[in-house]
Amino acid sequence: MIIVYIAVGIILAIFLLAALMPKTYQVEKNIIINKPLAVVMDRVGDLNFYSQWNPWQQSDPSVKNTITGEPKTAGHKYAWEGKKVGVGSLTLQGIDNKHIHFELEFFKPWKSKAKDNWLFEPWGENGTKITWQNSGGLPWPVARLMGPVINKNLSHQFETGLNNLKKICEEG
Repeated sequence: MIIVYIAVGIILAIFLLAALMPKTYQVEKNIIINKPLAVVMDRVGDLNFYSQWNPWQQSDPSVKNTITGEPKTAGHKYAWEGKKVGVGSLTLQGIDNKHIHFELEFFKPWKSKAKDNWLFEPWGENGTKITWQNSGGLPWPVARLMGPVINKNLSHQFETGLNNLKKICEEG
């Protein structure tokens, strides 16, 4: 009977810990790219380039992608389905002369939504400073418990993705 009490106590402690963890996450990274702002915004706002620089999409060789809509306009969409990356989509919500806003939706392995925002600023003679920011909710209990791991993984993916983007912009 003591084993049952110990097991119940551990489960309750895990649920309590999950309740105390943050309900949301936010990751933000930036980089300087030695190309004009318009060139860099084209590579982000045209989702035909997305799989060329985004490491998360490159991590699953089984992924099937569908791109719809007009590049750099609201409704432009990149949808994917793969064994490792699950099922989801990235949809352009808005664009102006220095911002691009996307909605990121995951359908499998679990449902969630996030905001994927980009800021582009002129930098130096002919460069662009890019800030990539992503934020969303962490459902209780599992995602909240995984929050620190999610932040760490996203931070690494953002750094890799921005370096890939820099490479294709500067060399392409």
